[in-house]
Amino acid sequence: MSKNQLPEFFDDLDESNLVEMRPSQKHLSRKRESKRHEADARLFVRAQEISREFQFAYKAARFEEAWLLDSLVEIAEHQWIADVLRKVKGGKEASVYQCLGGKAASGRLVAAKVYRPRSLRNLKNDQQYRTGRVDLDEDGNALTKKADLDAIIKRTAYGEEVRHRSWIAYEYKTLEILSEAGADVPHPYAMENNTVLMDFIGDLGGAAPTLNSVSLERGEAKPLFERVVRNIDLMLSHDRIHGDLSAYNILYWGGKITLIDFPQVVLPNQNPAAWTIFLRDVTRICQYFSSQGVGVDARQLASELWMSHGLKIKKEVHPRDLDAEKTEDRKLWEQQKNNK
Repeated sequence: MSKNQLPEFFDDLDESNLVEMRPSQKHLSRKRESKRHEADARLFVRAQEISREFQFAYKAARFEEAWLLDSLVEIAEHQWIADVLRKVKGGKEASVYQCLGGKAASGRLVAAKVYRPRSLRNLKNDQQYRTGRVDLDEDGNALTKKADLDAIIKRTAYGEEVRHRSWIAYEYKTLEILSEAGADVPHPYAMENNTVLMDFIGDLGGAAPTLNSVSLERGEAKPLFERVVRNIDLMLSHDRIHGDLSAYNILYWGGKITLIDFPQVVLPNQNPAAWTIFLRDVTRICQYFSSQGVGVDARQLASELWMSHGLKIKKEVHPRDLDAEKTEDRKLWEQQKNNK
């Protein structure tokens, strides 16, 4: 296929996804934007080649199908999945798909968390979480290749891709550590390309709901709250803070909870903002369970957990670490303001 034919394929990509890509491309020069279009078109062409050998039940839009096929082909070849049944969660950073487990997976259903192309993400927003973290390679080990480290420092296109892979690797590595420790997290199976494969929480009908959408029965709230606190404590004992914990990142299924979404994990001993981020996590959890009838002092609980691991309290949550669009963060900011 000639270079001149590629734009024709790009024009065939799903219109909704083209609209979604444009904001992140506004700062690009016309030349760089043209190269981006060409790269996406090549992805589309590659996907068509893959689709001759790997097809799945889920009917995706054209651009989604392209990067989904490219993302899952190795996982399918290694028999982790036999089919993709449906998309159960879409997001700015990643989408989660319900898959039929292959011979290599122990579960009948598995979840494939497929990260969106790096070109659609703003890595600058990740910096508060990355502080103090060593970048990881595709196997979850600390990067040692000088070329990779230099590329990251110079912020080249390749370096940004390496940082993107490291972000994904932190989720997989954290799931491995916490699953082995007995935490209530999905068991991870594999990480390949830009995909993390793990246990699916739910059934053939769909994924488990998030805790924020559930009305707990009388008597359920306190035991579940204690279970969440146990997990928070367990994470601290393994040098991890979730970093974005709330009822939106906890699944509820069969009376049990499962914590999800770990790429932004914070290292408590290495990140100067660790205490403020940890306090934010604990406060969000306490706010939810307070609405379910469980009374608790969030700051006292956070302090006790923090200091029980020999960590020192530094300061309260800074407004820059809060998201004005999240109701729970606005409540936290108002609470801090009123307590001064």
